[in-house]
Amino acid sequence: MGRIPTSIWTLTVGVLVTVIAVWVGNHVSLFPEQASLQAPLVDDFFKLMLMIATALFLLVAGTVIFFAIQFRQRPGDEGDGVPLEGDFALEAYWTMIPAVIVIVLGVYSVQVFAEMGGFAVGGAGGNHLLVGHHHHHPAGTSQLVSHEMANPASESKAKYGFGGSGEPDVTVTVTGMQYAWIFNYPEGITSGELHIPVNKNIQLNIKSADVIHSFWVPQFRLKQDAIPGQNTELRFTATKVGEYPVICAELCGGYHGAMRTRVYVHTQEDYEKWLAENLIAQRPDMSQMVAVKTSQ
Repeated sequence: MGRIPTSIWTLTVGVLVTVIAVWVGNHVSLFPEQASLQAPLVDDFFKLMLMIATALFLLVAGTVIFFAIQFRQRPGDEGDGVPLEGDFALEAYWTMIPAVIVIVLGVYSVQVFAEMGGFAVGGAGGNHLLVGHHHHHPAGTSQLVSHEMANPASESKAKYGFGGSGEPDVTVTVTGMQYAWIFNYPEGITSGELHIPVNKNIQLNIKSADVIHSFWVPQFRLKQDAIPGQNTELRFTATKVGEYPVICAELCGGYHGAMRTRVYVHTQEDYEKWLAENLIAQRPDMSQMVAVKTSQ
């Protein structure tokens, strides 16, 4: 029986590595469920990177193992190995292959980012941050009052963002502060949780009240920084009704790990119901005096 040609071995290994890499890329899931229109785009890009990484791992690890076995020191062999110095063809291959991979991934990532809306920002914020303060009066009374906080940054047009094409269906101002997220709606509603309708174009105008934070919803595959003095934007479309975690992804202080809240994706009917209920609960005449304490 004759010796199997090297080209046949190379072709066989190449096919086997490709099949395993494609299987791993399509069957190994490391991400949470997809809940936004943008999530599949990110996941497809990750699958390609996982396929490439798997193929490279198999080739490198397989080569190391093959050489360790094939060229092991045999009993009675005390001589040196074959002297080798440079191989232009091999060096050209291991330079060109990574270069081609980087170029392909770079072009594909730009395409994915363009499909997600690119760097375009949508427009000015327009919402104000509603905050609560305790006011102490000389007569011994203390009142918790709410009022609109004059914040020039909230009116300025965002410079950084992505996905800002077309008119948004819902706009929410998001303020990050140590260690909470505040969501302010154009209707005058302030909430510690984000409520949005499903299958609608959502625009978040993001800002920070103190240090750098990062608004991240893993199920949406989206993340945007909240930068002090510089508004940013984030556009997305949620595709599944449910509740998902909102996490600060930027180390922002000693209690950074506790800076979490939830985003609730409603049907259009439930979202309008939530708006109506909170418009009543947060009427201006009720928010002017929430608690009064009088000294005896």
